[in-house]
Amino acid sequence: MLHALARNWWALVLRGIAAIIFALLAFSMPGVTIFVLVTLFGVYALIDGVVNLVAVFRTGIKDHWPLLIEAILGTLAGILTLIWPHITALVLILLIGFWAIFTGIFEIVAAIRLWRVVGQEWLLLLSGIASVIFGFFAVSVPAAGALAIVVWIAAYALIFGILLVGFGFRLRGHRHLPATS
Repeated sequence: MLHALARNWWALVLRGIAAIIFALLAFSMPGVTIFVLVTLFGVYALIDGVVNLVAVFRTGIKDHWPLLIEAILGTLAGILTLIWPHITALVLILLIGFWAIFTGIFEIVAAIRLWRVVGQEWLLLLSGIASVIFGFFAVSVPAAGALAIVVWIAAYALIFGILLVGFGFRLRGHRHLPATS
């Protein structure tokens, strides 16, 4: 695992930089950020649903009902998101919160596993802890307001991005290790 991470250290750095850029944009335009997130999700869900609908009727698959249900749900989710963006924002915040919790747990587990090999992998551990804390905060107070949530998301993205960039550069020094490490 360490070898694969160390070989691709640059991907972690790019993810961190993307998170930092997102955070800076979200801090400077919080009202636009929540609207853009919701709109992008709505457009994606609508396109995904319509493409699946086309696939259902063009493929000729016998038992296509699961794809048909997925297509209908995706299309409806897209339409409802674009019609009622405020409700979607609340659901999106809950989704992001749960995602952050699970991502954080996996980062903590990875940090503990890497601790013995790399030694004192506190950057990944802090990143995981920050993810879990943010996730619980977002899930426990989702109705605090879309603008406040955007600021939380931006703060999380900034901290996460900085820690990920640091972790990526730290891994760069371990890329010479053999694949068995």
